[in-house]
Amino acid sequence: MIRTAAKALALLAAPLIATVPAGAEVTESSPTHFVVRHAVDVDATPEDAWLALIAPGDWWNDAHTWSADASNMTLTPQAGGCFCEKIPAEDGPDSFGLEGSVQHMMVVQAVPHKVLRMRGGLGPLQSEPVDGVMTITLQPIEGEEGEPAGTRITWEYVVGGTMRFKIDEISKAVDGVIGEQVLGLAKALGGPIDAADEEDGDSFDSAFGAGTGEGEETPTTGIPEGR
Repeated sequence: MIRTAAKALALLAAPLIATVPAGAEVTESSPTHFVVRHAVDVDATPEDAWLALIAPGDWWNDAHTWSADASNMTLTPQAGGCFCEKIPAEDGPDSFGLEGSVQHMMVVQAVPHKVLRMRGGLGPLQSEPVDGVMTITLQPIEGEEGEPAGTRITWEYVVGGTMRFKIDEISKAVDGVIGEQVLGLAKALGGPIDAADEEDGDSFDSAFGAGTGEGEETPTTGIPEGR
C-alpha cells in the first residue's frame, strides 16, 4: 500500500492542511525521537470519557484508517489487548475475498476512568523500526466551589528509534493527526469546553507522580515513582 517513506509522509500530512486543531504541540525532539502532547477539557465525567475513549470507531477520523472506515476499529482495554482494525473482504466476480486486519497499538496499561497506555507505531511509522508509547489520562475538573466540572483528557505520544523520515516533518504530521483524534473524541463527548493549558502539565504530571516523594504512590496507578 505504501511503497516509500516519502510517499507515506505525504499521505499522512495531506489531510492536515485545514484540520490541525489549535494547541497542537511537539514538546521535544532529537534526531531519533519526538514527543507530542495535547490536552482538551470536556463537559463529561471521567466514566463517560473512558467509555467514549475505548470506542474509537465512533470518533476516529476515517482518513487515518487502513480501511477508510473507522467503524472497523476496536480497542480492548486490558493489558495485552489490541487497538485493531478489520480490513473487510472484497469479493471479485469469480472469487471470494479474505478479511484482513491491522494492529495499530497494543494496550500495556488500562486503569478504567483514569489512564490508558498503549505501544505501537501509528500510520506510516508502522513500517519503521521505531517504538511509540501513547499515554492518555483522564482527570476530573472541579469548578470554583469544588463541584464536578468535567474531565481533562491529556494525550502524550513518545516515539523513538531509527526512521527514514525527517524528524521535523514527521513529528509535525503525527502531531496534527493526534490532534485530529483528540478533537474527534472531544466532539463525541459534546465538544471542547474552555481550552486546556497544555504547558502547565498539571493533569498529566498528577497522574504520573510529579512532585511526589521517593517511594510515594502516584494518584492514578498506585505504583511507586520510578517504575
